[in-house]
Amino acid sequence: MSSVEEFRAEIRGWLAANLTGAFAGLRGRGGPGREHEAFAERLEWERHMAAAGWTCVGWPEEYGGRGATIEQQVAFHEEYALADAPARVNHIGEQLLGPTLVAFGTPEQRARFLPPIVAAEELWCQGYSEPDAGSDLANVRTRAVREGDDWVVTGQKIWTSLAHESQWCFVVARTEPGSSRHKGLSYLLVPLDQPGVEIRPITQLTGTSEFNEVFFDGARTRAGHLVGAPGDGWRVAMATLGFERGVSTLGQQVGFRRELETLIELAERNGAADDPLIRDRLARAWTGLETIRCNALRMLDGVAAGAPGPEASIGKIFWATWHRELGELAMDVRGADGMLAAGKPYDLDDWQRLFLFSRSDTIYAGSNEIQRNIIAERVLGLPKESRP
Repeated sequence: MSSVEEFRAEIRGWLAANLTGAFAGLRGRGGPGREHEAFAERLEWERHMAAAGWTCVGWPEEYGGRGATIEQQVAFHEEYALADAPARVNHIGEQLLGPTLVAFGTPEQRARFLPPIVAAEELWCQGYSEPDAGSDLANVRTRAVREGDDWVVTGQKIWTSLAHESQWCFVVARTEPGSSRHKGLSYLLVPLDQPGVEIRPITQLTGTSEFNEVFFDGARTRAGHLVGAPGDGWRVAMATLGFERGVSTLGQQVGFRRELETLIELAERNGAADDPLIRDRLARAWTGLETIRCNALRMLDGVAAGAPGPEASIGKIFWATWHRELGELAMDVRGADGMLAAGKPYDLDDWQRLFLFSRSDTIYAGSNEIQRNIIAERVLGLPKESRP
């Protein structure tokens, strides 16, 4: 096993040598609010990475990964972001479902689903939120009924990122009639290319359609595609959310730092930094970014133990709120010019897109309100919030 610095140098060298030619134009493409950009080309880049062994680096070698240590995974994500490499299209499969199957899947499930994730041949989306069960995942109403060798799924999911580009969805559904809240839920792997599945993209404030509605009307999946035991879906789903707040957040913060540094340059160039209030907010943003990094590094202890604990909620609240406020600060630095679209009919610049998309940061992956409940109840041991 190479040292962290050797590993860092290896990935840095590979990125420098490979983000060239046909891939050179992908630098910086596909970030938040721009997931539609060059999707086919980014998928080809993902498969190019896979051929060189640079996908799923933190997975055990027996499942196609590199068995990288936590420190090496941090180095990978930081170097990837520093190279301004394109946004990953296989994040949900690699960072969420894959680790979940390693932890909870059967040997047959791992053999079937992990290799196509490593190779970026099958893309995944997450079927959690519903119209009446967004942050309150325990209120799921989508149901699945066992019929012979299949589960038959009926219901609706919403805010399903990249469902229109995915072949599979991991779905939390209620499989025990009459059950409520956390009980009676199961975690199913459902193919999307079949009768009984309809995907409708949702146009967002940014004008793009990363999110989707997904309707299941008698859609089927094999009985063997249930992860964990029937009725144990809540535990599996919570583990997946823990993996979502894992090592890759360190790379995310490199992107945050680049945004902040670019905003400071803009404020100095257009004179906004002469305003003491703007200057104070820029300084607070810098100190906040350092706090985010400290929180993330502390959270890695949980990652090393197998999955982040409830303490990961602290980091989620902090970075989501910080990034939303950065979008607001960016518009104040821009001034009145920020109110004008760059072109017709709705051509947004990077700052406008940041402002609009970052409004969702405090909602997705568990809203701030839900995260505060988790901290209060599971970290501080306070009485649980009353629920009907």
